Amino acid sequence: MSNPFDLFGENVFDDNVMQKRLPKETYIALKRTTEEGRSLNPAIASIVANAMKDWALEKGATHFTHWFQPMTGVTAGKHDAFISPKKDGTVLLEFSGKELVQGESDASSFPSGGLRATFEARGYTAWDPTSYAFIKDGTLCIPTAFCSFGGQALDQKTPLLRSMECLNKQALRILRLFGHTGVVRVFPTVGAEQEYFLVDKDQWRQRPDLVTTGRTLFGARPPKGQELDDHYFGVIKPRVQAFMQDLDNELWKLGVLSKTKHNEAAPAQHEMAPVFSIVNIAADHNQLTMEIMKKVADRHNLVCLLHEKPFGGINGSGKHNNYALSTNTGINLLDPGDTPSENAQFLLFLSAVIAAVDDYQDMLRITVASAGNDHRLGANEAPPAIVSIFLGDELTAIIESIVSASRYESHEREAMRLGVHILPKFPKDTTDRNRTSPFAFTGNKFEFRSLGSAQSISAPNVVLNTAIADTLQKMADELEAAEDFTVAVDALIRRTLSQHMRIIFNGNGYDDAWKQEAARRGLSNLPTTVDALPHYLDEHNIALFERQKVYTREEMHSRYDIHMENYVKVVDIEALSMLDMARHLIIPAAIAFTGKVAQAAQHKLAVCPELPATVERRLLTSLTQQLEALQNGVDELEDALEKANHCNDLLTRAQHTRDDVISAMARIRAAGDALEVMVGKQDWPMPTYQDLLNGV
Repeated sequence: MSNPFDLFGENVFDDNVMQKRLPKETYIALKRTTEEGRSLNPAIASIVANAMKDWALEKGATHFTHWFQPMTGVTAGKHDAFISPKKDGTVLLEFSGKELVQGESDASSFPSGGLRATFEARGYTAWDPTSYAFIKDGTLCIPTAFCSFGGQALDQKTPLLRSMECLNKQALRILRLFGHTGVVRVFPTVGAEQEYFLVDKDQWRQRPDLVTTGRTLFGARPPKGQELDDHYFGVIKPRVQAFMQDLDNELWKLGVLSKTKHNEAAPAQHEMAPVFSIVNIAADHNQLTMEIMKKVADRHNLVCLLHEKPFGGINGSGKHNNYALSTNTGINLLDPGDTPSENAQFLLFLSAVIAAVDDYQDMLRITVASAGNDHRLGANEAPPAIVSIFLGDELTAIIESIVSASRYESHEREAMRLGVHILPKFPKDTTDRNRTSPFAFTGNKFEFRSLGSAQSISAPNVVLNTAIADTLQKMADELEAAEDFTVAVDALIRRTLSQHMRIIFNGNGYDDAWKQEAARRGLSNLPTTVDALPHYLDEHNIALFERQKVYTREEMHSRYDIHMENYVKVVDIEALSMLDMARHLIIPAAIAFTGKVAQAAQHKLAVCPELPATVERRLLTSLTQQLEALQNGVDELEDALEKANHCNDLLTRAQHTRDDVISAMARIRAAGDALEVMVGKQDWPMPTYQDLLNGV
């Protein structure tokens, strides 16, 4: 087993490598760029590029690529060799500063939501020097932003970097008022916990639905699923353990701070959690993590499933976005300290987050909306679609005392009493955790728990950064104009918390009573992607992103179109896959088995006429009924898809998909799953849930 200390960052052009390979003045200039948010000096680009090239060649790399994150949910890059021709027929190995800083890609072949026509092909990639370059599969990968010829963002990274800039600007204004003159940079930090399933690759190959869509479109519930809760944090199976060790090694080589691994709640489900990183690096690392998970699984003859709901009736997979605000001097602005009730700076930033989430709850809901996540949000396995904030008993009591202008009585932390003297004594936390809350305060950070397992973490953090920055801007405007800062900040905290108490909920988010209570409070409830996405274009949302210069109006409209089109396309692919499986696998298998049963009944009557074939006849009746229901469902789904093709606009098409296509798919599945229960094991044409969930 390799030593993590020796492995970590082995394939990363990180700070240690730069100190050794760059001239001192170049290294200092580059560090100022990355740590203080200064503009990149073009003069140093050639020096950095040459050092990168030499290091990459020594590591066995032959190509370089601008590694970017288009609106496809995956990463992309055009790979170019380091070679350049010489007149004598030989080659030079070159990598220029221009090639490092800027690349070109076809901007019309990626989703643009109408920002690019097919004939408008030019797009640019631009180096993000705050995220280290790395070597993967023999290629030097340079993290970059991706934009169109006109400068519109076509990727996940550009808006994220913009949102970090506006948050930094407004947070620094607040910190200056509190006397922090030495702070030059404020940035969000994120730890993205990643859930996933592992299934046997040979069994996966026999499931066309898993191969094509990433989830099972048919599948009867197994005799044992997760009912006994014995998989969660349980003993890791040897094959999975080997995968996890291999995964850690590969991630550590790429500088990904993979920290925690364990079995999750559902059979065959697992989780990996990293240490916090600056948000744009965390986003890069999470994209790398998902890619490496799939590659490492393949080595072990496994398949890594990142779909939000690969198995019906079994817990799906999410991604927990642990969010904090930090300074370049190491201060966590969301750390309450020992006496949070007396910590005005913490309370101001806390109130800014609360106000931002309340004011833009619909935008946060939009960032986690997808066809896959619709199967998960609101079920008793994930937070509800209603966005609320959990603060816990102590913070809630502090806030209530501030709002009511009453004295808060602090209490000494209670010691845990376990009833066994030999066990160590330790202080009890001031509050319990709430796994039903979409946005929960967990001591010194907020955990946004609604993200789907397959999605990029960029969009949710863009909204958080931008909304918090906007709130801080209004606060800074008011406080900078105040005659008495202390009086003004106390009044501002009290007023802000009083206006946004409705978003705070510490109870059970799964309880139906919460939906009624949330409605009384005026909170939005957007249960599906089709309900949520139109709010992308609400004027107050567009105004926010224009005001903070994170998205233009055109970029907002393009993202709405991209996400809505993606929803329709995903469901269409699933529907067509379901029809294909029903026609070519399930119906033929059920008919063949029905024939066997009929033959058995005839044989029994021929041999022993006095013995009635009661069991066979009952089974034949049930098989025939479900076959008829399945065929009717196939006809209904075909009709629904045909009608969808004639919808006049994108929203109408999406609504028809949600209401008619998905409901027809549900009826097909019910009939198919009923047939699975009746058809003999040897006659069923694909691995069952029992096989898939216990096959590793």
